[in-house]
Order: sequence, then structure tokens, then C-alpha cells
Amino acid sequence: MPIPEEKQNKERRQRLMDCALDLFIEKGYFNTAIRDIIVKSGYGTGTFYNYFIDKEDILKALLEDFAEQIISGFSEYWTIEKDLYKRFIETKRVTMEIFAKSERLSEIYSRVAGASDPIDQCIKQFEDKLIDFYSNNIEYGIQKGVFDDVPVPPLAHAILATEKFLLYKWVVLRTISKQEMIEMVVSFHETLAKGLLKSK
Repeated sequence: MPIPEEKQNKERRQRLMDCALDLFIEKGYFNTAIRDIIVKSGYGTGTFYNYFIDKEDILKALLEDFAEQIISGFSEYWTIEKDLYKRFIETKRVTMEIFAKSERLSEIYSRVAGASDPIDQCIKQFEDKLIDFYSNNIEYGIQKGVFDDVPVPPLAHAILATEKFLLYKWVVLRTISKQEMIEMVVSFHETLAKGLLKSK
């Protein structure tokens, strides 16, 4: 059983995660064995199991950290920008720039869905955090009288679906560039924001 996270050595935990991510990209998640991660890290088997239960657990940790990076990035922008219309659009740019800077994590996120029930549950938790933020952003605009009172859940899910589709086109299919992916998401949000604006 892993030791509690607050007592773990952060550098060792991060090294195991970095090695796992390298191998997931190089060999594919399914073709990477725990033994591969242990060998690449230079640590012993016991060290791995002090930090993670299994391969799914390390993938879950990678996705959780990724979600925190994204939420922290757009939360910071959200507190600085007070224009709700601009904030609605530009938080998407911030979000997609974080996806773009973390190309390897974006690729893992785009490829592992359907691998197993625990991984799908992990992805669901990751996406639920994003949907919550998107919903809160729209609801705040409605409360402040900037946006029309519209059903929020379908919009939040449509935002995530658009992001996932364009991420997939960039990082898996390679049919659009990183910059095109960012600009398409921002353009979608500009159109959406115009539709949400309350008529004067």
C-alpha cells in the first residue's frame, strides 16, 4: 500500500511520473509495463509501490496533476480579468495554451479513453473538473446580467467536446497545427460568447 502523499518525497514521485509519461508516449500506455517504469527511473520495485498502486494509478496521478495545471492557469486569469465577455473567451486561450505546452499529456489524454473502467473514471473526474469550471464561468455571467439565462450543462459539455475534438486533430491525427487548434477553440468561444450576450 502506498505511503500517504503528504509524506512522499516529491522528487521521487515526480521522477516516476516523468518516466512513466516518457514511456507511455514512446511505447504506448498498453505496451508499457510497471517494470519498464521502474528500470527507467533507476529506483527499486519497493519505491514504485511506495508511491503508486499500479500503472493506472500513475496515469491517474498524471491526469490529476494536468487538471490542476489547467484549472490553476485559467483560475489565475479569471481573477485578473474583470470584463466577463473577454474573460469567457480568453480563459479558453489560456486553457488551450496549457494543453499545447503539455503536448505529451495532451496526447495521453486523447489516446487512453476506453482503456479500462478505472482509466475512464479518471478521465471522467478530469473532465468533470473542467466542466464545473466552464459551468461556473457561464453561470457567473448570467448572475451578473451579462449573459442570457440559458441552460448551462449543454453549453459546458459542448465546450469540452469542441476542445477534445480539436486536441485530437492536433495531437493524434496531426491534421492541424498547435496554433490552429488554439485559434479554432478561441474562435468557437467568440461565437458562443456573442450568442450568450444579453441584448441591451
